[in-house]
Order: sequence, then C-alpha cells, then structure tokens
Amino acid sequence: MNDLQKSSVYIETSVISYLTSQNSRDLVLAAHQEITREWWESRRHDYHLVISELVNTEIEAGDQSASQKRKELVQGLDFLKIDEEATRLAKTLIEQRILPHKAFEDALHIAIATRNNVDYLMTWNCKHIANGEIQKRIINLYHSLGYSSPLICTPLELMDRWDYERGN
Repeated sequence: MNDLQKSSVYIETSVISYLTSQNSRDLVLAAHQEITREWWESRRHDYHLVISELVNTEIEAGDQSASQKRKELVQGLDFLKIDEEATRLAKTLIEQRILPHKAFEDALHIAIATRNNVDYLMTWNCKHIANGEIQKRIINLYHSLGYSSPLICTPLELMDRWDYERGN
C-alpha cells in the first residue's frame, strides 16, 4: 500500500518530544514514552505521517542537541503549511472559547490537520487537544463550518486498534 492509500496521521510536537527525550522518572510519563516508541517502531509505516511548519518551529526550540534529534526523526515526513484558512480556523476555536487564548498554537495544530483533511491528529497534549469534551466541541464547530476534523488520539489509541485487529 502506498502512502496516499494509507490513513494520514498529523504528528504533533509532544509525540516527537516523547520519542527523543530521556526516560522520565515519572511512571506515567515513562509509560507514555514507551508506548510512543513502541508505536513508532511497529506502526508508523502503516500510516502516511505528516507534520506542519508549526511542529517544525516547535521542535527547533530548546537545547541544540535535543533539537537536532527531533529534526532527524521527522526528516522525510510530509510538511503541511500554515495558510490563512488554517489560521482562521484556529482563531475560531479561540473566539468560540473552545480553547483558551494561551493555547493558540494547540488550536493551530488542530486547524492545520483539519484544513488538510488529515485522518488522525496524534498527541500527548490531553489538556487542550486530546480531550474528549473539547474534541466534541471542535467536531461540532468545524462541522458547522463545512469541515471534518481529524480523530484526535494518543499513540496508545492507535496501538489498541492494531492489537484489536490482530485478535490480541
């Protein structure tokens, strides 16, 4: 199956950070890191992976060595631009108070994925992005504007699909 026949996944910055950072001493974060690494190793080839220029900007921030690891990880992934319509969609999430003003970049991740008809938006940001209550409001708003928003999920949720399909 070629990339264009596969479901698309927008890889948000938190996933890339979990893949490249040292193991956390926090048990929950360490588990998330391990799940993310397992998904990346076993499942990433089953999807058409994309990032955006926003992700690229975010992964370039911080420690130069860590930034380099993050940039190497995403080499070769398709790159989505931020256009006026994505910016407008993000602003609408803020104006409708679905996300707070301080979460504009999170709104922009959602908007870019929506604007580009991505199937899944993968993230570990459960405060502003992978949040069931917020996702329901995003779906309703974007549907009213003629858009279909991506299914927002964590790597664990796409791992479970894989396990289920194989009878595990």
